[in-house]
Amino acid sequence: MKLDIRHDEEAQQFTALMENEDIGELAYALPDPETIDFQHTFLEEEYRGKGLADQLIKHGIDYATSKGLEVRASCPAVARYLERHPL
Repeated sequence: MKLDIRHDEEAQQFTALMENEDIGELAYALPDPETIDFQHTFLEEEYRGKGLADQLIKHGIDYATSKGLEVRASCPAVARYLERHPL
């Protein structure tokens, strides 16, 4: 399964869509101009356990690194992802 992921800078989140239906999000904060803090990951229950959260998190991390931002992970799911896939 491949997600369509959209970035909403105003809402500070990446939204996961499946067939144009909003199924999850990766929310972040920008505590300073050089740092992004991923704070919350959510997927609708029926989409969990299929690797979709990893796709969403990877998209957010790729965005952060492309912008040269230091990554923080307040969200436990993002922290676990970074343990498995160090920057």
